[in-house]
Order: sequence, then structure tokens, then C-alpha cells
Amino acid sequence: MTTIALQRVAAPVAPILAGGNRLLGHTPEYVRSPEAFLHRGWRENGDVFRCRLGASWYTVVLGPEHNKVFFRETDRLLSIREGYPFFPRMFGGEFFFLAPQEEYLRQRAVVLPKFKADAMRSYVAPMVEETEGLIARLGDAGEIDLISEVGPLVMDIAAHAFLGRDFRRRLDDSFFDCFRDFSRGMQVTWPQWLPLPHLRRSRRARRKLDRIFGEWIRHRRERPVDPPDFFQNLINARFADGEPISDEMAVNFTLMLIWAGHETTAGQLAWTLIDLLQHPDYLEEVRKEVDGVLGDRASADIGWPQVSALARVECAVKESERLHPVAHMALRRATEDVRFGPYRVPRGEYVLAAPCVSHLMPEVFPDPLAYRPSRFERGSAAASLEANRLIGFGGGVHRCIGVNFARLEMKVVVALLARHYDMELLDPPRPAAGALTRWPAEPARVRYAARTAAPGRQAPEAEAVSPTEAAPGGCPLHGDRS
Repeated sequence: MTTIALQRVAAPVAPILAGGNRLLGHTPEYVRSPEAFLHRGWRENGDVFRCRLGASWYTVVLGPEHNKVFFRETDRLLSIREGYPFFPRMFGGEFFFLAPQEEYLRQRAVVLPKFKADAMRSYVAPMVEETEGLIARLGDAGEIDLISEVGPLVMDIAAHAFLGRDFRRRLDDSFFDCFRDFSRGMQVTWPQWLPLPHLRRSRRARRKLDRIFGEWIRHRRERPVDPPDFFQNLINARFADGEPISDEMAVNFTLMLIWAGHETTAGQLAWTLIDLLQHPDYLEEVRKEVDGVLGDRASADIGWPQVSALARVECAVKESERLHPVAHMALRRATEDVRFGPYRVPRGEYVLAAPCVSHLMPEVFPDPLAYRPSRFERGSAAASLEANRLIGFGGGVHRCIGVNFARLEMKVVVALLARHYDMELLDPPRPAAGALTRWPAEPARVRYAARTAAPGRQAPEAEAVSPTEAAPGGCPLHGDRS
């Protein structure tokens, strides 16, 4: 037995959080408020502690060093597939992050180039077009529920960017409703095969989406577009060994990109807008930057250089990700004993990382409860921090492949809404109930009116930004595996 293995066996398990009961463990407290429960664990036990949820033991790990181990050991000593038993039911067992590491990397290599900087430039136009379409529908004044507007908008942007404008024009509300039904499959049930109504709806929605995307694949194979867009490149893609991508895999990729973008980006965008509306001083800074960068440009003339130069908007997006990570926890299951600091997680038990706590640790982010987007200004200490500190989109090789797309999209939407409207938040914000994603709860009503100083006047010329400085989001598409 190696020295490392001996150390793993000899290490103690983490201290158990006080409370709980003999039958259900800590489940009742966790269900009432997962975030409050995790914060109590951190206050009382530090950055590693153990709890029992139902019949299973979980070790909660917090902070950059433990996050680094958590993401590094994914696909080695920690399994995503076993951490999220509902994902194989939704996407199939050998697809992308559910596949063994070698197969995951093989599949990832097919789609990763579509999120590199050169490809990202082409996504600005559909983002602007869809956001301006929303603004046209809203008119000059009114009242909206933020959640009911940003959800469909994010899905429309994804459909336009990933499937093409012609596909987007065919959509109606039933497409959005179908995706919402599909997302119900995320709800954890035991046993997994239990035929509950929400699972039946999720499976029906998946079959419908398979038909929709399958028909579009056949249409595009018969009538390919030139130059090829994202979807044309995807269905024509080949693996490194020359094997063509299957229609089934193309459908899965499309489904994953639109679904994942909706689940995370829509909620994160809503939080970004809510935070800005609660902090009018910073919103005014954002508005001045937007006016200065965009000036009197028509929508068709807004492109990568302008959106990339919106540094304050970028800071607002990151600060809301820090304060309100929609994916507020991440789960894995130990396939072997694994060490976190002085503690051992036994094989078969679960490991839970919690951005909702790690992002509020004062030793990681000083004055953590304050809304301070300036902490992410380019060149600041926080902006150069390793990815294991800001983990709202995951980390390591499994970091969300579309993180830069999502942040670019949020910048476009926030900038254009701030350019067009004065807005007022009418409802006190609170997170919605939910174990896995934390959108703002409804209603989250916003009253809006067209700005009296309408865009279109001559604005000061934007300061030139170098290509390096203009990289959106400033984060890698895949993290350090070390």
C-alpha cells in the first residue's frame, strides 16, 4: 500500500454538525433553508464538516483550497454521475460530463472551439437582436415580472445563437414551456424510477424536444447554410479520430446548451438586474459607461469591441454571481477515499461544495456581504484570483463550457436595458425555494419607462481597449487541472 493510501486510511472523517435526529438526520433543517443550514455548519465547524441527509452522509467542503481538490478530483476520485443521479435520466448515461473522463474529453473537444474568442465574436449580433426585440415588445413604459421576461429571452438568444435565426423565428411559447417541463427532471426523487407526475412530464418534454431538434438536423443536412453557423458546424463535426458526430449526440449537445443556459443564465441575469436596481449609484456608473461606449450607435453597429469595453457591467455581473450564485452548490460522490485537508471522505459518501458559502468567506472576499462590483475591476486583486474562488459556473476541467457566452450575454442584456430604460424594483428580492438552483422568487416586478435623455445623442468617445483587455468575463473556458 502506498504512503498516500495509508494517509487516506489513517485520516479521520470530518466533525459532524450538531443537531439532526435519529430518523432523518439534518434533512428537515436543510429542506427549510439549504443556505442557512450550510452557513450554520461553516460557523460552527469551519470549512469541512459532515452531515446526514436522509440515509446518506455528506461532507461539506468550503473555500478555495478545498474547491481546488473538489474540481481536480472530479472524474478521478469523485463522480459527477453518481452525485446527480437524475442527469443520466435526462441526458443519457454516456454523454458529456456523465461519460468516463476520456470520453468526456473526446466529446468536449468537439464543442469547445465554438466558445473560443474568435467564435464568441459572432454571438454578439444575435444577443443584441433578441434584446432589442424584447425592448420593442415592452414599449416605452409599463410593468413586468422580471423572471417571466428574462427566462424566455435567454432561451431565445440561445436558440438564435446555437440553432440559427430561421429556427428562432419558428418558435412560440410552447418551446419555452417544453423546456421548463424538461427541467422538472432535475428534482431529486428516490427511487429514481418512481413514476411521479413531474418526471413523466420531463420525459414527455424530452421526447418532444428530440423530435424538434431531429427534424432541424434533417432540414440542415438537406439544406446546409453557407457560411456555416454554430449548428451547421456541430452536425458536420468529427471527433479527432475522424468519426462523425451522431445525430443523437448533436441533439444532446443542443439540448444541453439551451437547457444549461436557461437554468443558470436566466437566474443569474435576473439577480444582476435586481442588484443594480437596489444600488442606484452603481447603476448610474453603469449607465454612464454604456452611454460612453455605445454612444449613438444603431443596434446593428454594436459588436464585440463595444461589448468587451463594458468593464463596469462586467464587474456587476461577477459581483452578482458572487452574492447570488444560482448554482449554489455542487455534488460529487466519492468512488474511493479522498482527502480534504486533514479529513477523509469515505468511499461511497457524498461531497458537497457550496459557492453560496465560499463566496461569502471574508478571508476570500473582504467585506463579503457588501455589494461592491469594483472588487472585480481589471487589474484588481479579485480579478486575478484563481478560478477556485469564484465558482458560480464550476471549476476545473468541468467548468461550465459556456461561461464566457453566459457572461457576454448578460453584459449585452444589462447594457441595452440600462441604455433604454429607467427602472424601479417593486418587490423585495428573495431567493426561490429549490435545492439545486436559486432564481429570485416571483414576483420580482419592475416598473420601467423610456429614459428622458434617450440614447442617440452624441456621447463621448469610448476609451480604446486592447484586444487583451477586452476579453469578456476574463475567465478561462476550462480550469487548471493541477
